[in-house]
Amino acid sequence: MKLGMVGLPNVGKSTLFNALTNAGAESANYPFCTIEPNVGIVSVPDERLDVLAKMYNPEKFTPATLEFVDIAGLVKGASKGEGLGNKFLSNIREVDAIVHVVRCFNDDNIIHVDGSIGAARDIETINLELIFSDIEILERRLDRTKKLMKGDKSLQKEVDFLESLIEHLSNGKSARSYDYSDDERDIIKTSPLLSNKPVIYAANLSEADFTGDINNNKEYKAVCAIAEEEHAEVLPICAQIEAEISDMDDEDKAMFLSDLNLEQSGLARIIKTGYRLLGLISYLTAGPQEVRAWTITNGTKAPQAAGKIHTDFEKGFIRAEIVAFDDLVACGGMAGAKEKGLVRLEGKEYVMKDGDVTLFRFNV
Repeated sequence: MKLGMVGLPNVGKSTLFNALTNAGAESANYPFCTIEPNVGIVSVPDERLDVLAKMYNPEKFTPATLEFVDIAGLVKGASKGEGLGNKFLSNIREVDAIVHVVRCFNDDNIIHVDGSIGAARDIETINLELIFSDIEILERRLDRTKKLMKGDKSLQKEVDFLESLIEHLSNGKSARSYDYSDDERDIIKTSPLLSNKPVIYAANLSEADFTGDINNNKEYKAVCAIAEEEHAEVLPICAQIEAEISDMDDEDKAMFLSDLNLEQSGLARIIKTGYRLLGLISYLTAGPQEVRAWTITNGTKAPQAAGKIHTDFEKGFIRAEIVAFDDLVACGGMAGAKEKGLVRLEGKEYVMKDGDVTLFRFNV
């Protein structure tokens, strides 16, 4: 999973990126201190792997990973090349989902590019630039389709759809808020629309607001209203707190979060939200050589899941030996699970489930 972090200059985007990844991106109180996108790869926290590691004491421990890309701050006119616009937009095209950091805190010492905070205005600024870029892409596609339609009248349906979507975008609405039919979703898959990417709005709050009643923050409420209309996710977060805990060991971090009545770090919550938004799950493999998590799309069948390990596993797939994680732990291991008849033999049509502990049998 690759998440692109975007936002206006000085909204706390690079501070949050640094805290989540410890990658050391430059963070300063002036616009465009982030020019080249910074990349940080983090391990996906999964307590199930820790349990399996204690059971098997493996030579290797390999969690799933997540890639964060800190993309340069955006300004009005980016779709026309203002600021670092075109570079910024091309970087967004490469990510699976967008973490849009929105400033919801007041601080006179931190300059806002527009002179004052305004979450709805800030979101609109970035969304409009993505929308303008999408309109250009769709207009070019519409022109090509109309030319082709002279010899193929069956393309009329696609022309009608493209015209309707362009009108929707021209009203300042994102592509992800359009009500697609199944056929229209198939048509749009081949156009890499920026405003159609899944979005997590990371509402960056002050420590006082984040640990208090966040619904008293009008900027946060504005973010929630926009997200609901767009079918997007909202994640309240405090970059300042994340920065404080980023260098702590696990024990101190847990104690600090407990003191703030928080169950999880911002990193864990972003990952959980990202998995849900993109429809991702993890299956597990375990043994003395390695304990590992493998990320797949929900709905993946066993042979394709096996192909994540190696293409030979998919080509020569015979069957999968699967036990649910909870059953494996309750039985104290694979031998105990087999004795109780909890290890299932699944074939090519089996749809993988989150937490399946799996051994693939194959022959090439």
